[in-house]
Amino acid sequence: MVTKIMRWVETDTGHRVPNHKSKCRHFHGHRYRWEAVIEGDVVSQKGVSDEGMLMDFSDISIILNTEIHDIVDHSFLVYENDLEALKALEILEPGHRTLVLPFIPTAENLARWAFEKVEKHIKSSYQNKLRLVSFNVRETPKSWASWTPDL
Repeated sequence: MVTKIMRWVETDTGHRVPNHKSKCRHFHGHRYRWEAVIEGDVVSQKGVSDEGMLMDFSDISIILNTEIHDIVDHSFLVYENDLEALKALEILEPGHRTLVLPFIPTAENLARWAFEKVEKHIKSSYQNKLRLVSFNVRETPKSWASWTPDL
């Protein structure tokens, strides 16, 4: 029987969608929620720290903090071909947290990006078929995107 778990981190992050037909083309920010959905078998090995779990939630938090939170929290995400935004961001003080991306920073694209950053770190020592199933990015409480790879 396969079990699923989910863990998330939240960030305050800015972006813009440069060619958007409406207000999202302007600089703005969101309280993002980055959710990793993991599945596998519950660890049955007696006496180990992860007995009864798929993976320790604190281990997942470390991965999400390192690979997502610490990179995008209080950063501005900008598409590498958004020359107008890049020029505007150049005038800010040195050290401004700007992350230049090879894609437009929509929730859909960020979900795939986050999946690819996190997937390689979801590992187990217990042969419990652990894998990252999908990654959700919640841009607002009622707007989110999910990315799941083709198997």
